[in-house]
Amino acid sequence: MAIPFGVRLLGLAGAVCLSACNHGTTPSGLVDVRADRQIVGASAYPVAVDPNHVGNYHSNEKSGGGYFYDEVLEYRVWIETGATQINNGNDYFVAFAQYETADRFSKRTSDAEPPLVLVRQLEWIDEPERGHFIPKKEERIAEWQVGWLRGHKRTPNSIEEFMKHPREEGPQ
Repeated sequence: MAIPFGVRLLGLAGAVCLSACNHGTTPSGLVDVRADRQIVGASAYPVAVDPNHVGNYHSNEKSGGGYFYDEVLEYRVWIETGATQINNGNDYFVAFAQYETADRFSKRTSDAEPPLVLVRQLEWIDEPERGHFIPKKEERIAEWQVGWLRGHKRTPNSIEEFMKHPREEGPQ
């Protein structure tokens, strides 16, 4: 039995859309336009814990905080509002598995901000008011400045040591 031309055309259009719509729209309406999951050579910063998942995290995560991180999820380069016709002129980001690739992209793309890093925190420090620190044991995902990664990878004793000598520095 032959499949009618209209049904074949509709099926082909659906397949093309599924393959091209890899990035989709996030709950906040922002579009992740591209995800670069490659890791090439050594890196100055940790690479994404799961490169295959880069580009699939929500765009509306918390910003900053926590003092310690457990995993790097991806690096993001945000493109400012109105920079292109992509995403109807709204801000969007391109996700990367490795810092160096994100940094190169940021430097050569007009209206791009410097890379940020998306981190997962399993234990972290809440600071609801200045100088008041509360240790937390729950998963939290946050966007950080890349420089905050240095010296802030959580170890088994990080939170305990921090609470003995709290300080207001680094990721806040």
